[in-house]
Amino acid sequence: MKVFGFGLHSADGLLGPVTFERKGLNAGEVAIKITHCGVCHSDLHQARNDWGNTIYPCVPGHEIIGVVSAVGDGVTQFKEGDRVGVGCMVNSCQVCDSCRAGEENYCSGPKGLTFTYNGSSASNDNNTYGGYTTDIIVRQEFVLRVPDALDPAIAGPILCAGITVYAPMKHWKLQPGQRLGVVGIGGLGHMAVQIGKALGAEVVAFTRSAANKDDILKLGADQVVISTDEAQMQAAAQSLDMMINTIPVAHDIAPYIALMKPNSALIVVGNMISFPEFSPGPLVFNRITLAGSLIGGIADTQEVLDLCAKHNIAPKIKMVGIDEINDVFDNLASASSSDFRYVIDMETLRNHDAIGSDQVATIPNPDRGAVVG
Repeated sequence: MKVFGFGLHSADGLLGPVTFERKGLNAGEVAIKITHCGVCHSDLHQARNDWGNTIYPCVPGHEIIGVVSAVGDGVTQFKEGDRVGVGCMVNSCQVCDSCRAGEENYCSGPKGLTFTYNGSSASNDNNTYGGYTTDIIVRQEFVLRVPDALDPAIAGPILCAGITVYAPMKHWKLQPGQRLGVVGIGGLGHMAVQIGKALGAEVVAFTRSAANKDDILKLGADQVVISTDEAQMQAAAQSLDMMINTIPVAHDIAPYIALMKPNSALIVVGNMISFPEFSPGPLVFNRITLAGSLIGGIADTQEVLDLCAKHNIAPKIKMVGIDEINDVFDNLASASSSDFRYVIDMETLRNHDAIGSDQVATIPNPDRGAVVG
């Protein structure tokens, strides 16, 4: 299958038109015509090799919404014309304890999970290319059904931002009536506020800017605390049963530990870089769990899609064309946070002037992951 996309060849390069061949449809696989793809902050980190593991060429995108264009032999869960999604992973070993427990995101197989882009498959070391493309082929176990009640334009970010904040709430058993803190009301945080409310929690949002207070309350937060106001932070001390910390950059975590009750859980989902040194004393004396969480399994991702459809939860989005993607990356790099998610209208790629011209760079063919069984 010939596929067009937008990718880049180095950390300091710009994304531009590319073409490559995806392997033909195998048994158990689903071919998807991509209609929308969300832009995640991880796309920027990966494109710029901020985590030191990027394989180039890199074609980002793991918030994929589309329509099934064909199915392989043995596919029973989907049919042509179904509206579907693909999130952050497209393969795993399917046989380790984590996979059998529905936590494919923590696959402990020989090569672990295969990410939707920048991930080698279980069968070889070829790179995977993601959703900034016209089409993708994925094994049916990693395809999500998009509820009819969800606008396809807003569904993509749920597959990353939504599941990233929902999974820890489920794992650490957030209960109705508990106080949930959400730190960083950006793309992840504004989803955490809405999902926490849907699960019955009392939601306390922490933001650096008082100018955001009214908008955060409209999302459903019960209280907004200005994290730069020492008096407000002291008043909130030891008041939270759970916190979802979505800040995506290195920052001092000590002030947030001080907000936690005894036997509470502070879960980091945004920062994979570093924390400045802090004293573990409050953790010890209050039996506070300081933890991390990575997206979620396929079953949980389907759960959060259905939850958002049921409760009319929607990420704020800004629709963009594929030609705007480098400007979008610049905006993500320069902004400390944003309470909306960019979503690419993939028809702008199909209609791109460069398609069919010599402006398109041909890149090595990827491997999207082998089918087990």
